Amino acid sequence: MKLIALTGGIASGKSTIGRRLAELGAVRIDADQLAREAVAPGSPGLERVAERFGEGVLGAQGELNRAALGGIVFGDPEALAALNGIVHPEVRRIADERIAAAEADDPEAVVVYEIPLLVETGAVRDSDWDLVLVADAPAAQRIARMVELRGMSEADARARIAHQASDEDRRAVADRIIDTSGSEAETLAQVDALWSDLHSG
Repeated sequence: MKLIALTGGIASGKSTIGRRLAELGAVRIDADQLAREAVAPGSPGLERVAERFGEGVLGAQGELNRAALGGIVFGDPEALAALNGIVHPEVRRIADERIAAAEADDPEAVVVYEIPLLVETGAVRDSDWDLVLVADAPAAQRIARMVELRGMSEADARARIAHQASDEDRRAVADRIIDTSGSEAETLAQVDALWSDLHSG
């Protein structure tokens, strides 16, 4: 099995790369999706969140009320750290299960774990990655994508980028960089080349 960490700043094209790798045969795991599963109704993670922050963070159907929880942890580093202390280990547990299942299903599997905050959370050191792959595009281009494709204001887009690791920090941990500043076809060609390299030799 080959275990690839895929990361990059917001609007850097991670999803495009992840989707292409999945099309080529990789098992794709999305940390953002796992974070939602970690606090899904009935999950141990959500139970612990409610114990820590009170029943007020639950909606009428027992689901997480993200707005209520956000109101508690926003601007409160201690509360945010407590939340991360619940959610991150649960995400890691689910990810480990998925990775183990992929390997059991196919010992030669290529598993791509999409982790937006790989650098920020220290996860780059936590696992024995065979390859750290970074989606890379200039900040100005990523801001334009957020404004055009996600309807964000330029100020909000800049703030989101400012709260993430720097491009330099991500490049420093990269084993390979996919330049997503060109056309989608150019990005996909780089992914195809990577896939070919993974299976050569």
